[in-house]
Amino acid sequence: MLDELGLRIRDVVLSEIDLSKELSDEEICDLIGMAVSKEAREIPMTLRQRADLERIIFNSLRKLDILQELVDDKDVTEIMVNGPNEIFYEKAGRIYEFNGHFSSEEKLEDVIQQIVGRHNRVVNQASPIVDTRLSDGSRVNIVLNPISIGGSAVSIRKFPEHPMSMEKLIDIESISPEAAGVLQILTQAKYNIFISGGTGSGKTTFLNALSQYIPDDERIITIEDSAELQLVGAKNIVRLETRNSNTDGVTPITIRDLIRTALRMRPDRIIVGECRGAEALDMLQAMNTGHDGSLSTGHANSPADAISRIEVMTLMGAEEMPLKAIRQQVASGIDIIVQLGRLRDKSRRVLEISEIDSFTDGEIMLNSLYHFEESGVDDDGRILGQLVKTGTLRHTQKLCAAGLKI
Repeated sequence: MLDELGLRIRDVVLSEIDLSKELSDEEICDLIGMAVSKEAREIPMTLRQRADLERIIFNSLRKLDILQELVDDKDVTEIMVNGPNEIFYEKAGRIYEFNGHFSSEEKLEDVIQQIVGRHNRVVNQASPIVDTRLSDGSRVNIVLNPISIGGSAVSIRKFPEHPMSMEKLIDIESISPEAAGVLQILTQAKYNIFISGGTGSGKTTFLNALSQYIPDDERIITIEDSAELQLVGAKNIVRLETRNSNTDGVTPITIRDLIRTALRMRPDRIIVGECRGAEALDMLQAMNTGHDGSLSTGHANSPADAISRIEVMTLMGAEEMPLKAIRQQVASGIDIIVQLGRLRDKSRRVLEISEIDSFTDGEIMLNSLYHFEESGVDDDGRILGQLVKTGTLRHTQKLCAAGLKI
């Protein structure tokens, strides 16, 4: 956070910047270094103090100001800004309050405009809510003041520098080796898999890990609100991202538009980052028209809840379609539901793997394949337990067609 000296030096640097040309980061650093050197003649500073001051001034001019320290910390997984004076972050599953703050609401709004401007997004009083991302792929949600009453709110969900692999998920006991092996075979055999879970349960991370089992000779189309998927080993891949409308009359591009476009791009698999609304109808239609092996995620508390959520979202896109027809679409489109959860010790686990078994008497029937059973708590407070096999896959047609077996 800039003190009075830092703000004075920052103003000097701003006055010396030639606005008629674009300066590189190195040139900005040189200007800051010269300005700090002048001040150091009057105010004694150690080399460490000087380096810290230069870094903070540079972050305020070219980076994300006070947030840059948290963005650069690889152990921080979430950053929550509740107005200019309250900043919280998550590390190792625990939430802490940050000891810095923005100098003003105006400075926070400057940083917000810097974030959205890099990816051609617009956020203003006419459109005060936006989803975007940072250059490293971190997910960003922004709600401007006065919609956010205490000041503009920024939520940044960071992802690991290196995508999480299924092997690492096994190492941290998020999933058992046996269940991971089953999902590997199901993915290779092109079963349509829906990953459900609550907020922060690791849906995107698990989708990234699951994608490593997709054969590298297949063409993949990913569709997201903000591009954040990091598919491991994918070669023939096209990443599509939605676009918001703005005051210049730019036409919005929705997930529904992108799914329809993807169908014309000769995909082997379509991956929808998250289903939140009417696009569920288009996703189901893609799954039911020969695009097997599709993957998606959504918010739900159990496999049964996931089915209900998909039904509601599909109704949003087809209000006149009978519920029975929608349920038939769901039952024939989705093969496997993987339920994730965040336990009370803050660990993320696979809680259940279920197969959509049949559509009987107007209801979708589930066949549970694995279920997490808690067995206790260790000395460090970590929950002990394992995925227990509870059933056998009944629909094996895709396995036979792919020449695979469990």
